[in-house]
Amino acid sequence: MTTSLTTFDGFPRADLDVAQIRTTRSRIIHLRNDYKALMSRIETGLHAHHASIQASSPPVSKPEPINSADPSSALPETPFARVNSVVEGSPADTAGLKAGDRIRRFGTANWMNHEKLAKVAEVVQGSEGRPVLVKVIREEPGPGAEKKELQLQLTPRRNWGGRGLLGCHLLPI
Repeated sequence: MTTSLTTFDGFPRADLDVAQIRTTRSRIIHLRNDYKALMSRIETGLHAHHASIQASSPPVSKPEPINSADPSSALPETPFARVNSVVEGSPADTAGLKAGDRIRRFGTANWMNHEKLAKVAEVVQGSEGRPVLVKVIREEPGPGAEKKELQLQLTPRRNWGGRGLLGCHLLPI
């Protein structure tokens, strides 16, 4: 669009079809102007539409925060990780986690946002020395294979005698 169509001494360049380029440039400029005008009309229409909606609707009350402690209002929590192993005497062992438990919630991490367990690591690092709510599903071995839903309080900490803050190994499901 900005390439010169003439030589250094002012003559048309022989390697270009100058008439075709001028026609094409003119068409592009017209299309750009039409696009700008159309976008301006759309913007004006959107402003008018939203103003009429706001004028016709009653005032909106302040939204109430969702109580995440109320299980009836929460979305169904699908398990997103499985406990592969738990070290004896670790914070995970003290909290009651067992190998085979399927984790439905780990603090703020759940099946929708765990990002391949990166969110779990973030929660653990940010909660050192403070209890974290961990919701698990445990299948009891034996006939009938009864499933139990448990809520455990796990406190990540160092200096428990092993590696890491939890003392367990989690695998994504």
